[in-house]
Amino acid sequence: MDRLIYLSMGGAKATLERQDVLANNLANASTTGFRAELQAFRAVPVRGDGASTRVYALESTVGYDDQSGPLQFTGRSLDVAMKGKAWLAVQALDGTEAYTRAGAMETNAEGVLVLPNGLQVLGDGGPITVPPNATVDIGADGTVSAASNGGKPQPIGRLKLVTSEAPLTRGTDGLFRGANGDLDADPAAQVQSGAIEGSNVSPVETMVQMISAARQFEQQMKMLQTAEQKEQSATKLLGP
Repeated sequence: MDRLIYLSMGGAKATLERQDVLANNLANASTTGFRAELQAFRAVPVRGDGASTRVYALESTVGYDDQSGPLQFTGRSLDVAMKGKAWLAVQALDGTEAYTRAGAMETNAEGVLVLPNGLQVLGDGGPITVPPNATVDIGADGTVSAASNGGKPQPIGRLKLVTSEAPLTRGTDGLFRGANGDLDADPAAQVQSGAIEGSNVSPVETMVQMISAARQFEQQMKMLQTAEQKEQSATKLLGP
């Protein structure tokens, strides 16, 4: 009886963890450049005598969905959407280099290119500073040009764009990092200027998955109730 209780409890716990992942995905359905987190159950056999046929169900995070999100054309000169497998390099709050698909950039008080959350956008040679009152244009290869007082545009830097065949690792800050450290800039990486990439989360599909997970949780709770009823019946039969 205790095995039934533990197995049902383990299944219910895994289902709740899946709900957390799905809820986070749904909350970021409108977040620029968000990559949906994938989840899956894995079967873990119970070790011990007499338990060879029993299996625990555990939640396993298998990574993220690397499909591109929909393009949203904004017309802003500082908005870029990465093409293909390209990622934009930024400096995280802890000082490390990280990567994102969110390309809605702006300039701070010092004229440095940053994301809306204040993270500095990295160029091939470090942060990129835009001259005051300059008109900015970003080429398909990530080259940033600025024109002041109606003059001819002059290159002021190039966005550091990277690609990786191996999946990146998502950090707790929502940014991605290379499995073996910083990645080298990819000269073949391309961007679409005047546009941003939307989240690749499908709200309808995520809602269906949440409903399915809720039903699975209900079944696990019914198993716990069944175990309780059997325990009560056994107590009555064995009681005085």
